[in-house]
Amino acid sequence: MSVRRAFTLVEIMIVVLIMGVLLSIAIPQWVNARTTSRTNACVSNLHKIEDAKDQFAMANGLGNGAVVLQTDLAPLFLRSSFPSCPAGGAYAINPIGTNVTCTVANHVLP
Repeated sequence: MSVRRAFTLVEIMIVVLIMGVLLSIAIPQWVNARTTSRTNACVSNLHKIEDAKDQFAMANGLGNGAVVLQTDLAPLFLRSSFPSCPAGGAYAINPIGTNVTCTVANHVLP
């Protein structure tokens, strides 16, 4: 006589329940970590643009209120091409003396 070993329906349901509980805990944390990472990357980009803007102003003898364009910064004062917001926002360079801004909420220079 052969004995068949298999999982019962109750055992399978318990495993699915445990997986559901673990996923309900893990997914919000993963989304929060992804959002925080995007915010940190955007703020880093804002710092780079602000530094490039300051270097451009010093190299050209510009003072507060002078307008700086993206084309003024990208080839010479930024090491690579003009950065983009990882969350899909757009950067506004703004005149010298004011910080660079991003259109995404909470993406601001400290």
